[in-house]
Amino acid sequence: MKISILTDSTADLAASWVAQYNIRVVPVYVNFGDESFVDDGVALPRSEFYARLAHAPELPTTAAPPPGIVEEAYRDLLRDADHVVTITVAADLSGVHNSMALAANNVAPDKITVLDSGTLSMGLGWQVIAAAEAAHKGADLAAVLEAARRARQKGQVYAALDTFEFLRKGGRVSWIKAGLGSLLQIKPIVAVKDGKVEPAGRVRTFKKAFDEMVKLAHTQVPLERLAVLHSNAPDRAEQLRQALVDIAPAEDVVIADVTTAIGTHVGPGGIGLAMVTAG
Repeated sequence: MKISILTDSTADLAASWVAQYNIRVVPVYVNFGDESFVDDGVALPRSEFYARLAHAPELPTTAAPPPGIVEEAYRDLLRDADHVVTITVAADLSGVHNSMALAANNVAPDKITVLDSGTLSMGLGWQVIAAAEAAHKGADLAAVLEAARRARQKGQVYAALDTFEFLRKGGRVSWIKAGLGSLLQIKPIVAVKDGKVEPAGRVRTFKKAFDEMVKLAHTQVPLERLAVLHSNAPDRAEQLRQALVDIAPAEDVVIADVTTAIGTHVGPGGIGLAMVTAG
């Protein structure tokens, strides 16, 4: 059985992995007012996105790909594959999962399995890679699905943000509103798990937030996979990678500049970790 893997652009997968495993990536959309951009890093480069974000009168919005576009991708993959495994950004955080599931139902529900990653960025990406590696080795459908589920179970995503402002404006994290007055002067640390964005710490300076991220990484050792994430903060990301060389050689740590769809909700200057524990 030949199994193909499909995901959405919030997985933050490097082009080399997409090519190596022939992963189909369906982009989501970022909208500035009436302007809509495919979130592929080309239509709206990261640098241009953050420049526009800084001066936008209103926060841009994000949108799932239309089911018709996903249907076309499914049909294309099924010309050569026996089954398609789709893994999406957390259903509780985005309409992407529902769009992918609707399209699967319209095309060939018996030949397409749609999984909710429960997370985002490389937390999703590691699940996709795990499934793709298994499929590449000729594993059957059950083994491919188990590889993805194992990566989800053992995965952790943390982020240290410069501000709560973008999460607040996005309106998808309800607990922020309750304590907003006490949160304005702190650097938030959040965890993403099972579709929820939860507080994982609060400090006064980004240096302390950075140190807390290092500590969080050390609580997860030994690690099977590790990615350092950032939102238009490459220097901070590289510093974090170097701070973790005692648990993961720098050359083994992926650095991902998060997709603009995620950048819309976290804002610039953030750093994060996407980890899969070993064992």
